[in-house]
Amino acid sequence: MIDAALRRWLPVATLLSCLLPAGAGAQGASTLADARAWLSRIHAAASSGNYQGTMVFSAGGLLSSSRVWHYCVGDQTYEKLETLDGRQQRIVRHNDTVHTLWPQARVAVVEKRETLAAWSTTPQTVDPQALEQYEWQLHGTARVAGREATVFMLEPRDALRYAQRLWADQATGLMLRADVIGPGAERPVLESTAFSEIEIDVKAQPEAVLQTLRKIDDYRVVRPRQKRTTLEAEGWTLAQPVAGFRLAGCVRRGMETAGENEPVLQAVFTDGLTHVSVFLESYQPQRHRGEMQARQGATATVTQRRGEHWITAVGDVPPATLKLFVDAIERRR
Repeated sequence: MIDAALRRWLPVATLLSCLLPAGAGAQGASTLADARAWLSRIHAAASSGNYQGTMVFSAGGLLSSSRVWHYCVGDQTYEKLETLDGRQQRIVRHNDTVHTLWPQARVAVVEKRETLAAWSTTPQTVDPQALEQYEWQLHGTARVAGREATVFMLEPRDALRYAQRLWADQATGLMLRADVIGPGAERPVLESTAFSEIEIDVKAQPEAVLQTLRKIDDYRVVRPRQKRTTLEAEGWTLAQPVAGFRLAGCVRRGMETAGENEPVLQAVFTDGLTHVSVFLESYQPQRHRGEMQARQGATATVTQRRGEHWITAVGDVPPATLKLFVDAIERRR
């Protein structure tokens, strides 16, 4: 699906009126009203604006950049993301169809965009209870990519998630930068995604996006099988809910690494701002060599064998949070 940095970036832009703390009184009501207006602008700019630019992603000492195009023409949406570093990758979306192209391998993966936020390239609606997990703060103004931005902070109310600092363009509301902030006195920046240069309110050029798809006649086209389902229907349950997270949806899908005959079940959980994916598949000794806990930037991974099954949890949360998911997922009796 869409590049991991961009995928985690865009759901941030949907916080809208959910960012009103429970029990807010008359004091500061105008500030909360301003926040609601600001975040409505952020949502509109990300989902319906026309913009193009270069996005830089940094995490764990690694730096990468991508070129981004986003156009809307009536009810049609056109997006393209092209990596500028490392292995070539191009991702093209027209409405609900997403093409992930690997030019060097001459492979094109074609999928229908799921409605789950973690698999989408456009913002999703956030549950009104989302901000029970975060405190919203205004942190003044700054410049990003030569544009004036308003800075917001979302502070977690517990240790199960990370803080995020967001920069929104003052003229249009488009998100210009997002940092994931680690815990502790030093508050390290675990990941940063930002536009280094951007053009906003540009003329839409849908053909510039679609012409990429006219050059893949010699590609091997892969269309992974996908079927929406539920944990219960697949014989699983989350025995102990993880505080602040709810199940956003579940899909059974074929994966190249597992083989089309060995489908993988993916369940996505959200707290309204960040997402955790739990993958469930048959244990295969040749592929699943050892259990582990790892973190790169803000993204952590935890794997564990459970009888004849292999569990993988991935998300922009502390490894301890993922471990709660892995320990709680159980086969139904």
